[in-house]
Amino acid sequence: MEQRYVGTSGLRVSRLGLGTMTWGRDTDEHESRDQLKAFLDAGGTLLDTAAGYGDGAAEELLGQLLPELARRDEVVLCTKAGISRRTGQRVVDTSRRALLSELDGSLRRLGTDYIDLWLAHTWSDDVPLEETLSALEYAVASGRVRYAGISNYTGWQSARAATLADARSTGLLVAHQVEYSLLSRGAEDEVGPAAEYLGLGLMAWSPLGRGVLTGKYRHGTPADSRAASPHLASFVERYLGERSRRVVDAVVTAADGLGCSPAEIALAWVRDRPGVVAPIVGARTAAQLRGTLTSEEVELPPQIRLALDEVSAPMDAER
Repeated sequence: MEQRYVGTSGLRVSRLGLGTMTWGRDTDEHESRDQLKAFLDAGGTLLDTAAGYGDGAAEELLGQLLPELARRDEVVLCTKAGISRRTGQRVVDTSRRALLSELDGSLRRLGTDYIDLWLAHTWSDDVPLEETLSALEYAVASGRVRYAGISNYTGWQSARAATLADARSTGLLVAHQVEYSLLSRGAEDEVGPAAEYLGLGLMAWSPLGRGVLTGKYRHGTPADSRAASPHLASFVERYLGERSRRVVDAVVTAADGLGCSPAEIALAWVRDRPGVVAPIVGARTAAQLRGTLTSEEVELPPQIRLALDEVSAPMDAER
């Protein structure tokens, strides 16, 4: 699998990442092991997780499985801190105390003494940005984190963070993880240009439009899909409207014409957008994941890329 540098840093990762958001909850140990093996066998190196995924269950399972299948220096571990559900509700806490405490927990669950890429999982209006950045800076200085970044920041938030970070520690931030797909192109307005200017590599989460771009919802909601899951239904629901159907139809048409799957088309499109380092793909089963790993071999012809650009272009009201 092709490797890419993350932003202007020296960190290199595979141009497709393996997401673990459902591990330890919807994806059991057997399926997780099969996914990890398939990803590593395909040459993948970027493994993405977060302290808040399954309240630590995803990290714990990844930490359990990784020593069986790879050496630590063969992979790039990316995890995030700042969001938890320890009270049963979504809690955002990007304070120095909370972030460093979550880092300790992540290191313990992952069974490692360092994280390759550690991200502030979200912005918070309740905590001074300087305090959040001080936690990232301290983590890197202490050797427990090799590179740092941000996630789900807007354009102006990204610019503010990078400006403050450079004033404190040159080159502290190297990556920005944000939702980006044919069904979610808002990042192109400000986040993408800001990231490019600031030297941050974009990592696209939900590059398959929360599963909708696979075409699985064209004729209803499969019983084993995320949209049928009580805790993920609302996550998928926003992409089941008329505009999404038009985009999915175009993706399916392109896939039929090129003799590949809709997932391969959608991944190839976002993978090669300006500034994108790697899409992060999460799958419920190993079979689903294998169906996306073959996107490495897909290169979209210019005319198909242009057609997808046009049909997925956000309307003014969506910007």
